[in-house]
Amino acid sequence: MLNLMFFIICLIIAGMGISLLLKMQRLKELEKRADALNASVEEMDEQAKLIIRTDIELNKTQEELDKKITGLSTLQKLSREISTTLEENQIFKKIGNAYLEELGFEKSSAFLWDSLTREFRLYLSIGYSENESLKIKNAVNTDKDYYLDLMHGGKTASSVFIPEGFLPKEKICRLFQVSEFIICPIIPQEGNQGFIFVGTQNIETRITEGEREIITILANQIGQTLDNARLFEKTWRSQQELEIKVEERTRQLTEALEELKRISKRKSDFISSVSHELRTPLTSIKGYAAILLAGKLGTVPDEIKERLGKINRHSDELVHMVNDLLDISRIESGKVNMNIESLELTPIVEKVADLLSEQLKTKNIAFNLRIPADCKKIMVDRSQIERVFINLLGNALKFTPEKGSISVNVHCSDKTIQVDVTDTGFGIPQEAQEKIFEEFYRVDNTINQEVKGTGLGLTLVKHIIEAHRGRIWVKSKLGEGSTFSFTLNCA
Repeated sequence: MLNLMFFIICLIIAGMGISLLLKMQRLKELEKRADALNASVEEMDEQAKLIIRTDIELNKTQEELDKKITGLSTLQKLSREISTTLEENQIFKKIGNAYLEELGFEKSSAFLWDSLTREFRLYLSIGYSENESLKIKNAVNTDKDYYLDLMHGGKTASSVFIPEGFLPKEKICRLFQVSEFIICPIIPQEGNQGFIFVGTQNIETRITEGEREIITILANQIGQTLDNARLFEKTWRSQQELEIKVEERTRQLTEALEELKRISKRKSDFISSVSHELRTPLTSIKGYAAILLAGKLGTVPDEIKERLGKINRHSDELVHMVNDLLDISRIESGKVNMNIESLELTPIVEKVADLLSEQLKTKNIAFNLRIPADCKKIMVDRSQIERVFINLLGNALKFTPEKGSISVNVHCSDKTIQVDVTDTGFGIPQEAQEKIFEEFYRVDNTINQEVKGTGLGLTLVKHIIEAHRGRIWVKSKLGEGSTFSFTLNCA
C-alpha cells in the first residue's frame, strides 16, 4: 500500500515537473515573441518619427514654394510697374506698401550714392516716420564706407549671412528696427549706384534663400530701369540741344539766304544797270569804227583799218557779253517772258547745226542726230532753246579736235525727254565739273588759253533750262570727251 502511494506520489511529482518544463518553454517562447514585438514597436516608432519629420519638411518646402511663387508674382507686377516710368525720381515711388507686404516685409529703404556731394541720398522710405528716416540716412552716411564696399563688391547682406568686414547684424537690426533683413546693391551700368534694404519685425520669420533671390532680382530690375531712365534723359537732352542747334542754324541759314537774295538782287540790278550803260558807248564805238572802215570820212590807211577791225571785233565780243549778262539777269529776276509752245525738236537742232556747218566742215567733224519718232514734240521757247543748242554745240565744236565727232541723242521717259550732247573732245577735269555752270568760270587748259570766251555761255544755258523747269548736268573724262545732258517737257 505504501509502495502504491509512493508510486502515485512519484507520478504526480513527475507530471508536475513535466508541466513545469512545458510552462517554462512556453514562457521562453512568450518572452521571445515579446522581444520581437518590442523591436517591431520600436521600429514602427522610428518610422512614425521619420514620417512626421518628412511631413514637417514637406510642409516647410510647400510653404517656401508657395511663398516663392507669391513673391515671383508680386515681383512681376512690381517690375512691370517700375518699367512704366522713365523718370529716375519716380522709380522708387512705384514700390508701395502693398507690394512690400506681399513680398513678406513691412519696412524698406533705398539709397543712391551722390558722387558730387559724396553722400547717400534717400529715395525710398516705407514703414518709417520722417524723423526715423532722417536718423537712418545720417547713420548710413556715417558708415558710408561699409555700404560703398558692399556695393562695389556686388555682395548681398542679410540677417542670415553678413559679408566679412560689414556692419554687425545687431547694429543693422537696431538702426532699421527689424529682426530680419536683406540689403542688396543696386548696380546700374551707368550713373550712381546704391542699395535697397527690406526687413521685417516678425521674430518668427526667417529670411530664406528664395526671398534673397527675389530681392536680388528686384534690385537688378531697379538698376536696369535706372539705366533706361538715364539713357532717356540723356537722349532727350541731346535731342533738345540738337533742336536748339538746328533752330539756330536754320535761323542763320535763313538770314544768310535772305542776305544772299539781297546780294543777288543787287548784283542783278548792278549788272543790268551797267550793261545798259555799256551798250550806249559800245554802240557808238562800233558805229564810229564802221564809219571809218567804210571810208565815209576819207581814205583810211591799211594799218589803221587793221586796228579799226580789231576795235569792231572786240566791240562785238563786248556786246555779246553784255547781252548774255542782261539775259542772265532777266531770267534770274523772272523778267523774261517765255513763249512756251509745242515745237518739233528736229528742225531746231538742224537749224543750229546748219549755222555751224562751215566750222564742222573746216575741222572735218562728223555730226550725228538721233531723235526717236515719239520724241519729236517739245514744250519750249524757240529762241531760247536755240541759244541752248548754239552754246552747247559751239562749245563741243570748240573743244573737239579735227576728225572728231559730235552727236545729239534724245531719249523719252514718260512726259520728259533727255537730250545728250556728246563730243570726242579733251574732256573736263572732275574738280571743274561742278563749277562750269558758274558765271565767268573757265576751265584752266590750253584750249581756253587759245580760244577767247566770257565764261557766261553755260551759265546762260543753265538758267534757260531751269526756266523751262528742266535740269542740266555734265559727265566727262579727260581724254575721252564730254556729255552735256538736259531735260525738257514733252508736248
